[in-house]
Amino acid sequence: MQTTNRFVVLSSFAFLLVGFLALLSIVGMTFWLGERAQVYFNDVIEARDIRAYAVDLRNSVQTAEAGQRGFILTGNEIYLAPYDTAKTAAQRQLEALKRILAPDRQSDVMVQRLTAIVAEKFNEMDHTIALKRNRQDADAMAVIRTNRGKALTDEANVFFSGLIRAADDRLTAGVKEQKANAYWLRSFSIIGALVIMAVVGGAAFSLLRHTRELRSARDEVDVLNAGLEGRVAARTEDLARANDEIQRFSYIVTHDLRAPLVNIMGFTAEIESGMKSLQALVDKADPAGTSLDPVVQEARIAANEDLPEAVGFVRSSTKRMDALINAILKLSREGRRILHPERVDLAEVVGASIASVKHQFSEANGEISTSLDVASIISDRLSVEQIFGNLLDNAVKYRSKDRPLRIAVRAYADPGDRVRIEISDNGRGIPDRDQERIFELFRRSGAQDQPGEGIGLAHVRTMVLNLGGDITVRSTLDEGTTFRVVLPRTLRAESPVT
Repeated sequence: MQTTNRFVVLSSFAFLLVGFLALLSIVGMTFWLGERAQVYFNDVIEARDIRAYAVDLRNSVQTAEAGQRGFILTGNEIYLAPYDTAKTAAQRQLEALKRILAPDRQSDVMVQRLTAIVAEKFNEMDHTIALKRNRQDADAMAVIRTNRGKALTDEANVFFSGLIRAADDRLTAGVKEQKANAYWLRSFSIIGALVIMAVVGGAAFSLLRHTRELRSARDEVDVLNAGLEGRVAARTEDLARANDEIQRFSYIVTHDLRAPLVNIMGFTAEIESGMKSLQALVDKADPAGTSLDPVVQEARIAANEDLPEAVGFVRSSTKRMDALINAILKLSREGRRILHPERVDLAEVVGASIASVKHQFSEANGEISTSLDVASIISDRLSVEQIFGNLLDNAVKYRSKDRPLRIAVRAYADPGDRVRIEISDNGRGIPDRDQERIFELFRRSGAQDQPGEGIGLAHVRTMVLNLGGDITVRSTLDEGTTFRVVLPRTLRAESPVT
């Protein structure tokens, strides 16, 4: 049975919809598991720090106690060499431990008691050392024989053991959760991949079958052409219609993914219009807003609170989805572009990129310096311009509000006939954990107080790689960031962006 064009279009659209939903599910699951993994990672880091501070504090107290005992027994000052260092370290480690445990209100009593124990222990040791130095050996030994110092040490060890055991339990639990996250991510990715493969296979089969039928129809027309000129014209018209159907089908496949989104936006506007009418009716029925009629009250709440909030949620979601579709289309179009090597004047490109952000740069009271030891390269001009434009725009966009913006652009010759370009700023910086994932699609770092969808640096990395280069970042939080781009001095051949 032959398949109709309408059936092919509808079935292909259904396959695309299923594939899109599967991809969306994979992205959503990956994001959720990533956020969950981040939570457990932070918990593991905190537990590790608590354990390290507890162990270091215990070691410092034991080191100080060993020095005190050696001095009391021998009177040799050499035993006190590590005492002051251990005492200072213990105070620093105790403060660090108190700071990291501060958010946990349940640990307040324990921290206070541990602080008192450590203070009393060092007071007891300082006292005995002073007695020994004043040759009051009997008094020093009398203080030691009270066993108060041992009792304090034993009590402190109980707290240390408890902290270390609790931290170990948190570390074990965190590792277990990370393994579980990895398992679910792997399983969900495999299932999603299988679904997408099935969708692609089904769509390919449907298109192949339809293409064969069209080819068969064209062959049939060729046979009829040999005998009847009129039927030739008729069949030619049929083929023209078939080609139009193919073009419309291609348009649906490539563009009509946005159609449901446009409908949602349109219906949202209709809802807003109806909402305004409802508000006008409610205000007309009860201008003073004092009616006790429950129907009027519910209508007022719906018109003034519930409906505006719901419409706001719908609009923000559709804007977000539209931005993501545009971002994907942008990357898709870029993927079909051919690279054209030509001589690119770096000073000219840098100057044009600076001019494009001049207004923002002036508002930030910014200064920029350039040092270009390499005058020009042979590369794809559009790609190089976009690389500089994105990196300079990021430097301005993510500047620190606590100081005037300073940017430095440098270009050096590297071994292997390559050029190293560095763009440095004194902006807000990037945390260590984010310095790799900022190049991933739809991933951003730091406070989300600037517009963007998280595709800029992913796009930059794609362009740099297609130019045969590499990009890395070095950053210190609250101090600044340096992006390093290494490109070949000569792009050797035309190639499509992939």
